[in-house]
Amino acid sequence: MERKDIKSLYNKELEEFLVSLGEKPFRARQIYAWLHVKHAVSFEEMTDLSKQLKEKLTNACRITVLKQERMQRSKIDGTRKYLFALEDGNMVESVWMRYRHGNSVCVSSQAGCRMGCRFCASALGGLVRNLTAGEMLEQVYRIQEDTGERVSHVVVMGTGEPLDNYDNFLRFVRLLSDEKGMNISQRNITASTCGIVPGIRRLAEEGLQITLALSLHAPAQEKRLSLMPVAGKYGLQEVIEACRDYFASTGRRITFEYSLMGGINDSREDARQLARLIQGMNCHVNLIPVNPVDERDYAQPSPQQVSNFKNNLEKYGINVTIRREMGRDIDGACGQLRKRYLDREAGIL
Repeated sequence: MERKDIKSLYNKELEEFLVSLGEKPFRARQIYAWLHVKHAVSFEEMTDLSKQLKEKLTNACRITVLKQERMQRSKIDGTRKYLFALEDGNMVESVWMRYRHGNSVCVSSQAGCRMGCRFCASALGGLVRNLTAGEMLEQVYRIQEDTGERVSHVVVMGTGEPLDNYDNFLRFVRLLSDEKGMNISQRNITASTCGIVPGIRRLAEEGLQITLALSLHAPAQEKRLSLMPVAGKYGLQEVIEACRDYFASTGRRITFEYSLMGGINDSREDARQLARLIQGMNCHVNLIPVNPVDERDYAQPSPQQVSNFKNNLEKYGINVTIRREMGRDIDGACGQLRKRYLDREAGIL
């Protein structure tokens, strides 16, 4: 029988599991704290448990632990990019960033990705599998243990599409924000989606307070479809309407992620169309000068082009910022570090 993934259990589920093993429910509180506050990697570390209970747990369940395969630290801003090995040998990457408002970790939700966005290294090679909630949590836990600094903000913007791994993603959010665990405010959790409309609508009804970020990247359906295959299934107007409804249900302002690609989506007309598309919404546009990827042809626009695009949006009354570029010298683009590692293992590099 397959051992239970104990790190992915809610506290109530852990109580029920321990009762099924003939233990008292209060043991769940102890074990939950060891897993989600002290970040224990083995049952042997749990010093307030009996030897008999440790043996029961070892036989009946497993503790998900990620192995740090590689870490790159930026000489520019101190950003750290991690490559973690999952227990089955798959690789995921995560990023630690220090801001004035606190430390932020960007986590992956899948090993690989099947969304196929043309400008993203994460899509190269396709989807391998979904991550469990425990594997997503582990990225935060291992990074906090490695840096020795509290993580206060989490963004699910690494490899993968979180709404394509909906149930595990939702469990991750609830465990991460649980007051008995890391207790990270849901208002400090952001999830980025390429626009899976049923997932956005479902998420709006969960009673969460997380921020939804839509990977928009183009102001018109035809251009968006050329960049993002998902637009063939969920059209631009349908996605924007789902975002409006998300705000209506949650009161949480929508963030639109817009990767600026030189000569592709950075013209004055693109800015005008974008402003018209989202006018009147309670939203924020995050401009991201695209990180060049060897396997893709997209080029980063000049600083002046980026500034012009921002100014054009502001003329239409759009709330917009240019994302601070971090980790450019350490395979900063999503999926780059994992891709380079896999290529080396395959003998391509």
